[in-house]
Amino acid sequence: MGYNQSINPTIQNKVQALAWRKQHQTSTPKVGETAPGFQLSDIKGQNPLTLSGLCQHKPEALVFGSFT
Repeated sequence: MGYNQSINPTIQNKVQALAWRKQHQTSTPKVGETAPGFQLSDIKGQNPLTLSGLCQHKPEALVFGSFT
């Protein structure tokens, strides 16, 4: 399964991010809640990775932020 721009669009700015969030009705999990399932492509865009697949053998921590 290759990277599909129409399924996984790249968000370029805040306006696009807010429009995507409104369309998909996303919400932030509360502390202690299970994170919702999702699928991402690996760095080469060739292999799909799922949160549930990563959590089968060990706990996973998701960290979002800017590291610049």
